Amino acid sequence: EYADDRAGYVELVAGQMLQECAPNARWIDVFCDAGAFDGDETRGILQAGLDAGLTPRVHANQLQHGPGVQVAVEVGAASADHCTHLNAADVDALAGSSTVATLLPGAEFSTRSPYPDARRLLDAGVTVALATDCNPGTSPLTSMLLAMNMAATLFRMTVEECVAGTTREAARALGILAETGTLETGKWADIAIWNAEQPAELVYRIGFNPLHRRLWRGNG
Repeated sequence: EYADDRAGYVELVAGQMLQECAPNARWIDVFCDAGAFDGDETRGILQAGLDAGLTPRVHANQLQHGPGVQVAVEVGAASADHCTHLNAADVDALAGSSTVATLLPGAEFSTRSPYPDARRLLDAGVTVALATDCNPGTSPLTSMLLAMNMAATLFRMTVEECVAGTTREAARALGILAETGTLETGKWADIAIWNAEQPAELVYRIGFNPLHRRLWRGNG
């Protein structure tokens, strides 16, 4: 019923839908890209989410260059996900903000799309996290080890950057760095113990899982 009423649909999302979902949610995530919400719509929906006590995230700049990254930084989003098509202003905005650029190699690999310029982001000082983006439409990837391998081989990230992207920076993107993501006194003992001699093995080898033991909250 909203096929010819775009403004009405945006009002529905930022109104009734949000009111129903907010009590059971922590985040509000808007797809700002070609064929999805535009910059102004994204900004309005995210502001409604902020007013409802939710923390914003933005699915940004995957399909083409657009305003997604700039809006993410403007509203203080925890992360801008994909970040495939960026210009210099986008990189500068991310570098000067607390918004994490979450790269999703499975999506570009599965859809045969251009890869994000991870080196450009990292060299500019942008915080970069990695994720699988596991979904049946564009990224049927369930292995974080494979995501790390893709980030190293396709994005030219170093072993250290891949490990940090799946631990510390991933926790930062989720707003839980104070609790987990690094091995420090006072944090949860969420630990994966690998049957490997060095971290490079986790990134280099393909199609294996050398997990020896997993601790969750210190138990396991």
